[in-house]
Amino acid sequence: MEHSVLQVKNQSLNVADSILDCIGQTPLVRLSSLFGAKGPSVYAKLEMMNPGGSMKDRPARYIIEQGLRDGTITSQTHLIESTSGNLGIGLALAAKRYGLKFTCVVDPKITSTNLRMITYLGANVDMVSEADEHGSYLQSRIRRVKELASQDPAGYWINQYANPLNWKAHYHGAGQEIVEQLNGRIDVLVCAVSTTGSILGISRRVKEANPQARIVAVDAVGSVIFGTPSKPRELPGIGANRVPELFSPAEIDQVIHVDDRESVLGCRKLLEREGIFAGGSSGSLVAALEKLLPTLSANANVVTVLPDRGERYLDTVYDEQWVGQLPPGPTVYHATN
Repeated sequence: MEHSVLQVKNQSLNVADSILDCIGQTPLVRLSSLFGAKGPSVYAKLEMMNPGGSMKDRPARYIIEQGLRDGTITSQTHLIESTSGNLGIGLALAAKRYGLKFTCVVDPKITSTNLRMITYLGANVDMVSEADEHGSYLQSRIRRVKELASQDPAGYWINQYANPLNWKAHYHGAGQEIVEQLNGRIDVLVCAVSTTGSILGISRRVKEANPQARIVAVDAVGSVIFGTPSKPRELPGIGANRVPELFSPAEIDQVIHVDDRESVLGCRKLLEREGIFAGGSSGSLVAALEKLLPTLSANANVVTVLPDRGERYLDTVYDEQWVGQLPPGPTVYHATN
């Protein structure tokens, strides 16, 4: 009798089988303190609340599990990927869950917190040291990934810049959740871009709910994704020095470029006014929204996606010495006591 009662209790619990099952179903909150109760309603999808701390948990899990299902990934596969940090953490989580070998190719601009997290999760770390022809490290990282994959017959390059499973993860994940959370009432979607997988996946699902929805991309000053000149930039996780194979410019209605200092300013405002401790690309989104909102109808529903947590940027965005070394720009916002 006691055993049967225990079984009934366990069956009634909502318990995840693994940490990967905790990915998704992140909250959507209105940024009413930051943008006010009047004017367009701005909602933020808190992707930093995924267990690995970022939206990249979604494609990491999706790509590995789809690969295991169709046989492109086996127990002997050596996963290899280039990342600025967040996807590396997500892949390391998924690789640990499935007992897979994973090598993460990073560069000196990765935050110290991300680097340590990837290492603690058991991934191999390969650090490139030479900048590419654009003064960045992306091309150098990709060349190194190709070298490692060619040296190991079991090597498998995830290739987030070209893998369609990247955008599909966001379509079935955050995109589906946003539509459900707002009952499809979405007029404008504002997303940061790097691989472009998240903006394409989420927007394709949003467009199914509202074909008239406007899609706004937020890119870094110095990124070449939208054809602007390459320039030095310091914040990881937004922008790119190569055009991703996934990129579909016809699906983007507007692009807003934001520089590093504007991103820092946005992070500080988001933290003080909303209590949301977010990463650098979230600050870029805040800065872009400040430029965008005056052009919109007061009745518009605007959704943005905050990609990752702020604690992994304590030695960059939230460090006064690091900020002081950025090129001149907007005065950085300091929180009041």
